[in-house]
Amino acid sequence: MKPTLPDIERLARGAGAILREGYNKEHQISYKGVIDLVTETDHASEAFLIKEINTHFPDSHIIAEESGETKGANGGIWYIDPLDGTVNYAHHVPNFCVSIAYAFNGIVILAAVYEPLRDEMFIAERGEGAYLNGKQIHASATTELQKSLLVTGFPYDTWTTDKDNFGRFEKLCKLTQGVRRLGSAALDGCYVAAGRFDGFWELSLKPWDVAATGLIAEEGGAIVTATDGNPDYISSPQSILAAAPGIYQQVLEQLK
Repeated sequence: MKPTLPDIERLARGAGAILREGYNKEHQISYKGVIDLVTETDHASEAFLIKEINTHFPDSHIIAEESGETKGANGGIWYIDPLDGTVNYAHHVPNFCVSIAYAFNGIVILAAVYEPLRDEMFIAERGEGAYLNGKQIHASATTELQKSLLVTGFPYDTWTTDKDNFGRFEKLCKLTQGVRRLGSAALDGCYVAAGRFDGFWELSLKPWDVAATGLIAEEGGAIVTATDGNPDYISSPQSILAAAPGIYQQVLEQLK
């Protein structure tokens, strides 16, 4: 049995309640890398999601940030980020979310990104538009790079990789009204879908970072690709560019 959009939204709200309840508590922090954190709430949120999926949609293929990949045989794949923006969360910075996407036969068809502190639920079903708290949202109509506001992020291994993103960041800072760094890739793409940002790019991501926000941005009217223009932004190596149609090509040229 395949899930519906209300199913995805219910899961996101349930996991979001766990994040909200734990937000003001002292966190048990462990490290997957020098600056790659995980908290007890990441694990609690993911455990809730996996239990719910296995209960209601048995034999599912699940790709989750903390527990890795669980093979299934029903043709669907779940992409789960139980807490996107963990560094923010660990420092009590209120910019984080739950991100859930469902793909069937290799195509993402359902997505939900939930920010529990502001109670903002971004959802999309392929071909049906993108919505924020029940109201349809749209990418901006800007056509001038100089009048645009962008957002990006930086990889966890930024001091050892040539894909550290600083060169692109500097270049686009000088060509736009500014480039923000908020710390949650899933929310960044949703904000493009809602017209809050005109474009978002990031390198060195994982499938659970981009699957949900990519569909929401697409359904909001943004053009979404990898940063080299490849329409497949979920396959490795993951990167994403989501931008308003009027500036997509201009941003792409700068990233290349």
